[in-house]
Amino acid sequence: MADLSKFKKGRGLGAPPSLSEASQNLAAPEVAPTPQPVSELKNTKARKIDGRTLRKTNRTVAFATRVTENFDNRVREIAEASGLKIVEVLEAALEAYDRGNKS
Repeated sequence: MADLSKFKKGRGLGAPPSLSEASQNLAAPEVAPTPQPVSELKNTKARKIDGRTLRKTNRTVAFATRVTENFDNRVREIAEASGLKIVEVLEAALEAYDRGNKS
């Protein structure tokens, strides 16, 4: 069995302070800070512009699909050559499809 007699005895925290020396914060009333009016909050926040903000398109519906590798490469090449996002290429293709199929 381990010999624990070699360890120092814990000194602990000592005796607790008397009631007169203790802080009175527990007896104090709780006071929450008053919130700032909404108009002041809008003026104090600076608008942060980063790469994600610049790429934001306000498209919120996810559209996941499986395509061939050839189709994926062609769409990406068109997007890169045109300086468009992939979704913009697909939207243009849908518009062209609609124009071609009007009766």
